[in-house]
Amino acid sequence: MLSNLYIENIAVIEKTNIDFSDGFNVMTGETGAGKSIVIDSINAVLGQRTGKQIIRNGCSSAFVSATFTDVSKFVEKKALTLGFEVEDGMVILQREMSSSGKNTCRINSRPATVSALKELSAYLVNIHGQSDNAELMSPSLHLHYIDALAQNAKLLSEYRAVYNEYVLAKEEIEGANDDEAQRLSQIDLLRYQIDELIDADIKVGETDALNIEKTTLLNSDKITKSLLKSKSILDGDDDIDGVINMTDDAFSSLSTASRYQESLTDLSDRLYNALYELKDISDLISDAVSDIESDPYRLEQIEERLDLLYRLSRKYGATEEEMLGFLESAQEKLKELEDYDVNREKLRERFEALNKEALKKAKELSQIRHKVAEDFASQVQKEMAFLEMPNVRLVVDFTDTELSKTGTDKVEFLISVNLGEDPKPVTKIASGGELSRMMLAIKTVLARHDIVETMIFDEIDTGISGSAAQKVGMKLKEVSRDRQVMCVTHQAQIAALADSHFLINKQFVDNKTFTEVQKLDFDGRVHELARIIDGVNITQTALDHAKKLIENA
Repeated sequence: MLSNLYIENIAVIEKTNIDFSDGFNVMTGETGAGKSIVIDSINAVLGQRTGKQIIRNGCSSAFVSATFTDVSKFVEKKALTLGFEVEDGMVILQREMSSSGKNTCRINSRPATVSALKELSAYLVNIHGQSDNAELMSPSLHLHYIDALAQNAKLLSEYRAVYNEYVLAKEEIEGANDDEAQRLSQIDLLRYQIDELIDADIKVGETDALNIEKTTLLNSDKITKSLLKSKSILDGDDDIDGVINMTDDAFSSLSTASRYQESLTDLSDRLYNALYELKDISDLISDAVSDIESDPYRLEQIEERLDLLYRLSRKYGATEEEMLGFLESAQEKLKELEDYDVNREKLRERFEALNKEALKKAKELSQIRHKVAEDFASQVQKEMAFLEMPNVRLVVDFTDTELSKTGTDKVEFLISVNLGEDPKPVTKIASGGELSRMMLAIKTVLARHDIVETMIFDEIDTGISGSAAQKVGMKLKEVSRDRQVMCVTHQAQIAALADSHFLINKQFVDNKTFTEVQKLDFDGRVHELARIIDGVNITQTALDHAKKLIENA
């Protein structure tokens, strides 16, 4: 159950610490006192979407902490799957919201995400507000209640997994049937691209090699002249000795000296090696001169080849690797398109198998729903009769549909509130008070099968008064025997039944608004119920009536 709620800098609440009890907890206060802010704070710490406008004016951040004690094994197991340990049956959810939009969340003091808060809190708290009544006005949501009572979550999840695959297969088949002309056009294009690339016979590194060869051919005269000059310096001519002859003379002299001084032998050997290295270089220069081409036709061939590679690179990829990759991909795509009939048949077989499986699971869902619907209607009618609607008749109307994400059932609640009237859609005949009581009746029925241990009702008594309001209070009290119930109410008959009564009060100090939450003792409860009954000017009669309501409860 929710044992403690700490709120800091949320709207007009500066700081408040609320210790809730088990059983039936009621919150009352004048309109605008801040009752909705408490609910907004709970929603925030449960991971619901909220904005920075919730932060108190002038503050940079807001903080909410909710402590749950004696949590169920289901909650402990869910916490573990999310990566959080539960000790002594306690779960503490915390959320800090900054004006910059940043959220800091924790579960049992460990960092968490907003989605983790939301996922875990689904096992901790159910909040039912006035907006829930709108669900009854939307027939598309009625099926949700039948599935909840039938506990169809697992089967529905299995069905949706198959249905989603079925939808994808259907889209593939429809797309395949609609684009035959496009397929043939794509085949022609791919064949042209493949032939063009194969004919080009592209080699990796070819462009770089051709550019090097092109540079050599363009500068062949300069290269030849430089090589010949270098060789002339090495070999000499008729007028001067070359470097090789001069080195040979130097070696002969040094070799002679080394005969008489042994320490010069190493120098002589080194010069000998240098002489033969120079001779080898001279020979290689001669080979290089012989290898140089000045063939203008070869240069023309290189230019044409580079131009082809450039044009292909603009269409198929900047490098040879990318162009060859395009070729491989195009060949695979062409094979796939040419094997179209085989692939389409396989796709159709898969589609038919998925359709059969989806229909099978949809039928299982439908059978369970029809079985549960009658019991659901009977239980809800019984609860509504207790809530001062004795002549109500509820019918769960089924209509067969095509496969959808919920199966093949369309469900709508039909209701008759007066004897002799045929049931009609809820949207056409139910008043605000009737919707509130119908929603409470449905929530009461579903609560018997719900593992959540805390239920919060935000002004569930809208549109009702008198004995109907008292019956609503009695029903909430009954539900609180098996789980913790919290209720925001404006009805004295409901508040009188509380096990714990909290007053939400707004005050003005130094031109600032502050909301405080106070747990009332017996006298405080009498005074608050009298205020609800009588308004601003509380009479003794109202006080006596309030006291009697509490004592009778």
